[in-house]
Amino acid sequence: MTILEIKSRECRQLEALVFRTNDASVLRRVQALLWLGAGDEIDDIAKRLCVSRRTIYYWVERFQTSDGRELAARLADKARSGRPPTAHGIIDPLIDQIIDTDPRDAGYASTVWTAGLLQQYLIGQHQVSVSRRSISYALERLEIRWKRPRHTLSRRAKFWRQAKGG
Repeated sequence: MTILEIKSRECRQLEALVFRTNDASVLRRVQALLWLGAGDEIDDIAKRLCVSRRTIYYWVERFQTSDGRELAARLADKARSGRPPTAHGIIDPLIDQIIDTDPRDAGYASTVWTAGLLQQYLIGQHQVSVSRRSISYALERLEIRWKRPRHTLSRRAKFWRQAKGG
């Protein structure tokens, strides 16, 4: 006895979805459903796809719940809560706008912009809270590189002995 009975119309839709999807996770789910419908064992499918048996049961459950959505939407990943992975759409133009100015003009006691200083600026002026790592990634994307100022000692004048009276 198979776990999943797939109607011929649904089977055609799944097979069509295999060829038109660009999402690898949807493809894996469709393959698992088709193999289940063909009578393959759930353990074999789990090993083939490198997932747990429980995961395949979740996929079957999502496939069987038809809440008015089309098949591709039922098999796609659900929206996840949480912070977006990057803020480059937000902070890149802000950093590009300020990076060529002097931080002292913005009220900071520094002569060069650092990741920490840019973080303070973005929070204070634009109410955008990002990590220093995100700022470093933004500087990398904008191809902005800087080095710390090199301190050089002043050289002695060519005739310093004469100036000293020697």
